[in-house]
Amino acid sequence: MTSLYHLQNSRAPEQRDEMRRLETEGKCLFCPAHLDTQSGQRVLMRTESWSVTENKYPYHGAKLHLLLIPSLHVTDILALPENVLADFWVALALAKKSFELNFYGLGARCGECRYTGGTIQHLHIHLIVGDVEDANHEGVRLKLSSRPESDD
Repeated sequence: MTSLYHLQNSRAPEQRDEMRRLETEGKCLFCPAHLDTQSGQRVLMRTESWSVTENKYPYHGAKLHLLLIPSLHVTDILALPENVLADFWVALALAKKSFELNFYGLGARCGECRYTGGTIQHLHIHLIVGDVEDANHEGVRLKLSSRPESDD
């Protein structure tokens, strides 16, 4: 059985602790019943099928790090029905307009976290704006694969 969370890919001790707690409780922090209520992931905007939140654990070098999260619990974007896929573009356009973005990057991991570099078995798409005004900015790195150390 695949776990909801893959601890090996966490980036902060607080994130790992939260993942352990949620796994024990059998709760997916991105499912609608827990998002914005028990997860601390404040929903900034919603469409019919998607929620947009700030990432509680943004990547180093990101000036803005949003997550676009579908209401349906899937691990692959291609598992979403056509109407939900179409609504993704609505959510993306809403986020771009709301944050007045001139540039951004998108990243998604599909499938088992232990291989994708992800932490949670619920599809989410990263919308990232690098902090290019920082003189020491070296770019934002999004991990897109991992080799499991163990089955946790």
